[in-house]
Amino acid sequence: MLDKAKLFAEKAHEGQQRKGTGKPYIVHPIQVAETLHQAGCSIEVVCAGYLHDVVEDTDYDITDIENEFGKAIADLVASHTEDKSKTWKERKQHTIDTVKTGSKNVKYLIIADKLDNLLSTEQELEKHGDKVWNNFNAGYEKQKWYYESVANHMYDGFLKGETPYFFQKYEKAVARVFG
Repeated sequence: MLDKAKLFAEKAHEGQQRKGTGKPYIVHPIQVAETLHQAGCSIEVVCAGYLHDVVEDTDYDITDIENEFGKAIADLVASHTEDKSKTWKERKQHTIDTVKTGSKNVKYLIIADKLDNLLSTEQELEKHGDKVWNNFNAGYEKQKWYYESVANHMYDGFLKGETPYFFQKYEKAVARVFG
């Protein structure tokens, strides 16, 4: 199932590049899935890591994901798919709200995704400085609000010590980039 999800994502994202870096887009979902796998997440969550941007950024829809991978994986992907008809702030607020109230598996997926996004941004900042913020729909201040808001709510619903290592890694990355 993992190989099938990875191949599906590779096909779906074929020819796409990562914003601002020129790297093949597929590198991002692979890294998200690898973070989830290393943390011991379920096969469904790791598959959702590969597939998390397919509906949002390609011609495939959630029905395609459900037909290929089942309802559990489709539900995880759907929980983290932004509605592009909404404003940037509405989309990001929805993600923050999902982090506040979502299941642990949904939180794992979102934090692994945001961690990889933030680490990529951090690398680009080291190479190119603050002009990197021009690559985004919202600049530094709005990105800071978003990433810090996610960090402020990612532990909601967890007992102390119950979160995987990458939650702390995300928290530290937020502090480095925005602190």
